[in-house]
Amino acid sequence: MCLVPTRSGTADFTLRFPAHPVWVRNARHAMRTALSTTVVADDELIDTAVLLTSEVVSNAIKASLDCPSPPPVDVHACWSPDGDLQVNVYDRAPGDPRLPEQAPPTEDENGRGLLLVTRCARRWEVCRHVPGSGKTVWFQL
Repeated sequence: MCLVPTRSGTADFTLRFPAHPVWVRNARHAMRTALSTTVVADDELIDTAVLLTSEVVSNAIKASLDCPSPPPVDVHACWSPDGDLQVNVYDRAPGDPRLPEQAPPTEDENGRGLLLVTRCARRWEVCRHVPGSGKTVWFQL
């Protein structure tokens, strides 16, 4: 079952950008800026949200770059009525991100993103809610 967030109107933002690696940095910056205006006293939450957003956006961009004409990626963040931060990253690329069965060797530079999401997020899921390609990876903190 896919969780559909209820918008609270507090710190909600949506960002759509081209599938290009330079936009990972922009997504991190947007997340930090949006959260810093509402949860100033919670640096740990902000840092975790920025890290996990970076990892999920990186996966979405990588999947999108495999498409013949790379489609855009969307990031949406909102607060649930219960006070949880929910971040949704939507890409239009086929395939699902896969959680590795074990951590990659220490010398590998990739492959830890979903392991970080699993370890740091309260909940996360991959949702396919439209016909055709595309999915949303969401997490809650």
